[in-house]
Amino acid sequence: MPGVKTTVIEVRTSPHLHGPLSVDKIMRHVVYALLPIAAFSVWNFGISAGVLLAFTTLGCVLTEHVTCRLNGNRSTVNDYSAAITGLLLGLTLPPGFPLWMAAIGCLVAIAPGKLLFGGLGSNVFNPALVGRAFLQAAFPVAITNYTPALANGRFWEFIPSSLALPLMKSAPLNDWIAQVRVDGFTGATPLVLLKFDRIYSDPWPMFWGQRAGSSGEMPGFLILLCGGYLVVRHMMDWRIPVAMLSGAAVSGWVFHLLNPTAYPDPLFTLFTGGLLLGATFMATDPVASPVTPRGMWVYGVLMGVLTVLIRNLGGLAEGVMYAILLGNALSPLIDRLTPPRPYGARKPAGAI
Repeated sequence: MPGVKTTVIEVRTSPHLHGPLSVDKIMRHVVYALLPIAAFSVWNFGISAGVLLAFTTLGCVLTEHVTCRLNGNRSTVNDYSAAITGLLLGLTLPPGFPLWMAAIGCLVAIAPGKLLFGGLGSNVFNPALVGRAFLQAAFPVAITNYTPALANGRFWEFIPSSLALPLMKSAPLNDWIAQVRVDGFTGATPLVLLKFDRIYSDPWPMFWGQRAGSSGEMPGFLILLCGGYLVVRHMMDWRIPVAMLSGAAVSGWVFHLLNPTAYPDPLFTLFTGGLLLGATFMATDPVASPVTPRGMWVYGVLMGVLTVLIRNLGGLAEGVMYAILLGNALSPLIDRLTPPRPYGARKPAGAI
């Protein structure tokens, strides 16, 4: 009718309120948080670690870009998730890991580990751990060849295995270790020494980053600081790492009480291996982890206990990777069993 004002109501689906954080902004800050750990790895292991981390990061980014273009889709590398996958993959590998093997790990982490499920937001498992699990199955010897930290000449000389040609043996690491004059180095991590030789190591050098291991599994103090940065910026939920570390510490303490000579104390459990890195930067993958608060506690404690069970009762010295992958697989079930209770509603039947 003439003179009558009409109001148009636009109906949209939720969410109706949007926060200031975007996916690419969160992912970019995760990259920022990982850079100090990567820098310490280069300081600890030299040029080989630096080239490995650059290689895996570039390899994952390039794999995602090429795969997207081959499928006729827009490249998704601008969300920084591929860069995070590359950094995390490199940080979980020995600093002298052959680069050609690392390239295969990048391909597996991105193509079947992420894009096969539909890309970011749809992947079931942490892509970096998918790549790492494949490498451990395919190259079990190379992935356990650890080299000493703070070796002489590490900034201008490669670890021989880094530049090994495909399917070719590199120069013996023992000769290189003798050349860089590292006395008393066994090539075994504290977890391996305890598991197979019953030799207990002081866990504090691992916390401060002074022992052999994967490129980024130490130092523990820096991993916690970088994770704390993301928590303070509200880009990481603190429940998952706290729950996982608590589950590992308590279950490790129980084993230690039962047999102190066979099983390590909780500090050794927390500071050795990749537990701190995995709990802080891999278990907290927002896509592959539960979204409910109670679910996060269940998920984290479960992975912490599984880590200790694999370490103490399994055939492997380390169990963080498999614990997180199992937690990823159970994440949808955990969410289903721990739904948030609507205000004023009764507890759903069967919920935890």
